[in-house]
Amino acid sequence: MGTQVNDGFATLTEKEKQTLRLIVRGHDAKSIARSLDLSVHTINERLRAARRKLAVSSSREAARLLLQAEGADPARPTDNSDGYNEIGEDPVPSAGDQQTAPVGGARARRLRPVTIGVLLMTFALALLALATLVPAGSTQAPPPTAEQEAPDAEVVSTAQAFLVLLDQGRWDESYRAFGAAFRGLNSLESWAAVSDDVRAPLGQAISRTFLSQENVPTPPQGVEMVKFRTRFADGETRTETVTLNRENGGWYVVGVMID
Repeated sequence: MGTQVNDGFATLTEKEKQTLRLIVRGHDAKSIARSLDLSVHTINERLRAARRKLAVSSSREAARLLLQAEGADPARPTDNSDGYNEIGEDPVPSAGDQQTAPVGGARARRLRPVTIGVLLMTFALALLALATLVPAGSTQAPPPTAEQEAPDAEVVSTAQAFLVLLDQGRWDESYRAFGAAFRGLNSLESWAAVSDDVRAPLGQAISRTFLSQENVPTPPQGVEMVKFRTRFADGETRTETVTLNRENGGWYVVGVMID
């Protein structure tokens, strides 16, 4: 174990250690917040501080290192003898219970947990982005047709700067990069919780390549979709799509997808 990690353990507070131990037991930020009667924002701040002190990008990796340093086997979940249990959640299903149910007569292929998380984030944020773009009183939005265009340097740089904030785990600043409609529908706490659960486990972005910029003519004035091909520290290469809208003379994010 490196000197930097050892030094980090010495600076961890008891509250940060407590939070990391619950992460090992399978809790996420929301269930920890419920268990300790704290806000999700407070839990995310503890996890962010622990990751910084241990020089890792994943909260689960930080928890594993702590468990290892305390002499426990990181491959085995610890018991719940200290009385912290997930509130309002069903027990974790056994391997047999996790078999994917048949869909449309065929059995769907089981996805890895991180992939499922990314897909859920993609679906949720895509719906939120759509909600901000459909004007009040509309019964049905016309089907948008993306049109390839020459890249606009301002649009591309804004999208790229937003993704760098995600790379660095700066959820507060990335939240301020969203447009007013998105922020009206989503709190900082909910954005930080989703990002910490889904984006952080991917690790640092090793490389990011611009793919395309497309104009999607959604009402009232259309949006710009910028795509990047990104390789992450977890070894996977994914497509990141940032959707932006013109607002108050500048470009603001209205949605982000990772697939």
